Amino acid sequence: MSEVAPQAADILRALDLASVVVFAVTGALVASRKQMDIVGFLWLGVVTGVGGGTSRDLLLGAPVFWVVDATPLALCLCAAAIVHFSAHLVASRYRILLYLDAFGMALVTTVGTAKALDMGAGPLVAVGMGVITAAVGGILRDLLGQEPSILLRRDIYVTAAAFGSIALLVADGLGLSRLVATGIAIGIGFGVRAGALRFDLVLPVFRPRPGRIPGQRGEVE
Repeated sequence: MSEVAPQAADILRALDLASVVVFAVTGALVASRKQMDIVGFLWLGVVTGVGGGTSRDLLLGAPVFWVVDATPLALCLCAAAIVHFSAHLVASRYRILLYLDAFGMALVTTVGTAKALDMGAGPLVAVGMGVITAAVGGILRDLLGQEPSILLRRDIYVTAAAFGSIALLVADGLGLSRLVATGIAIGIGFGVRAGALRFDLVLPVFRPRPGRIPGQRGEVE
């Protein structure tokens, strides 16, 4: 494992805590849409908040962050409980959910990529860790909340995470400070996702084509 500067470690921890809170709120908002009880709010909040980071740490062979320090777990529970008692004050929870999720995605992508780099992973693995950290929590939230999975929707989500992760790699390679690099990565990741939401942008999808009929030119009967 490479040596991590104290300032970089502090930034990484702050982003990790912020990301689990944001994702816990998105999980709790799904619980509110499904009219769950307080236990459902807490469950979805915790699973969404720590799911991506847990997968990241297990794949990297690092101690699972919320097992080493229970602060993220406590923050998830508090955030979910607050949403349980205040979600009714929000007029359009789904739109807020989308943009909160975009911000959480940008945060966890940056954290996952930076942590992989700090542990000595190569660029491709670092990008993979960033995307996995961003996607797993949302996948679990959608699965448990019976929402369409982010992987099955046509939304630009994983692509936005990849852009944010690559931005961190480029900024890091240019020798920028970790604070500046993370700011750029978060801005690009969130900007791509928010722009796609704002302007209804999607990637081209696969279009099935009819099979060739025997006897057509080039076809051997």
